[in-house]
Amino acid sequence: MRLSILGGGGFRVPLVYAALARERSGIEEVVLHDTDPGRVGVIRSVLTGIDGGPRVRVAEGLDEAVRGAAFVFSAIRVGGTAGRVRDERTALAEGVLGQETVGAGGLLYGLRTVPVAREIARRVRALAPDAWVVNFTNPAGVVTEAMSAVLGDRVIGICDSPVGLVRRAARAAGADPDAVGYDYLGLNHLGWLRSLTRGGRELLPGLLADPEALNSFEEGRLFGAPWLAALGVLPNEYLHYYYFRRETLAAARAAGETRGAFLARQQDAFFTRAARDPAAAPRLWEAARREREETYLAEARAASGGWQRDTRDLDGGGYDRVALALMRAIAEDRPRRLILNVRNAGTVAALPDEAVVETVCEVDARGARPLPSAPPGAAELGLMLQVKASEQGVITAATDGSRRTALRALALHPLVDSPAVADRLLARVRWP
Repeated sequence: MRLSILGGGGFRVPLVYAALARERSGIEEVVLHDTDPGRVGVIRSVLTGIDGGPRVRVAEGLDEAVRGAAFVFSAIRVGGTAGRVRDERTALAEGVLGQETVGAGGLLYGLRTVPVAREIARRVRALAPDAWVVNFTNPAGVVTEAMSAVLGDRVIGICDSPVGLVRRAARAAGADPDAVGYDYLGLNHLGWLRSLTRGGRELLPGLLADPEALNSFEEGRLFGAPWLAALGVLPNEYLHYYYFRRETLAAARAAGETRGAFLARQQDAFFTRAARDPAAAPRLWEAARREREETYLAEARAASGGWQRDTRDLDGGGYDRVALALMRAIAEDRPRRLILNVRNAGTVAALPDEAVVETVCEVDARGARPLPSAPPGAAELGLMLQVKASEQGVITAATDGSRRTALRALALHPLVDSPAVADRLLARVRWP
């Protein structure tokens, strides 16, 4: 089988390749495609330092990359890291949160990414109609939903945040992360862990009532024991932007640089040094990866008192493991339960069937299907509906070029506090 990685010059590509090298996956060839030949050349040098992986080839064009592929991983960044920096600074300049997947920053990123993602979906449908597309591209829920209008259920979005939450909560509750059952529901970067079981026994209420246990892992420290006890569920880490918007905004504005600016500076240094010394590329990449993980969600951690990440969360986040588990479940018809971004199909009655949600799915050779789930609570549903309306507005605006639709999408988002701010945000970006 052939795996094609679009955005093959992306920094996290070696994580996926290392996972392929560790386990028998059936992938015989990895094809990399990127619009930046210099970056993809450096990443190929990094891959040479990973033993036991499949052969690697760099494709010159998109069509060559996807033709005949069994799986297509889409991990593109339209506008590069410079685009992310602009999104974040533009939002912060208007007094609202700037982040690549959340609020104004995520919506601006979606506006320029959806047309490119849709074109990729059309080329896959034409040249590799039997391929499964695994979408990593942020904002993952928006992009997966846009691509699903072309590919249907053959595109599946993945994120490492939910599986990280489950594993951390299980350890805090004294359970083996590989032996727990769980219930998780929401949208990408807007979801809640609502049940955690071991041997049929519910662990979550006891965990939420134990401040010491909550303080032992990231989400517990982010949100604090009093708020988690009041919520009665464990939120995805990105919900810190919503629940503590004032504190997180203050921390982001006080920081010396945005997360995007940090990554742009760090990655520029890495790619420049690795291009000069290809033999050192694997070592340079590992050092940069470690620093990237150590500084993840730094502004949210600063807003919640400042603390360092657990060393067990510094190995790459699980993005690669989710991708490989999904691919093997489909290719080998090995049923597996995973938290994925898929079409709603009745999971949340208040949302359209075609809306993409993030929930527990059963995966096998037929793809991913959401499992029956209890309805979300009123507070969670209200937030989901408001954010989904913004996301779907962005998809429509990015497709038809309507500034009015884009204005409505931005202004209705709960992290954009004024239509006037939304109007100025659109005026400050090059769109459509």
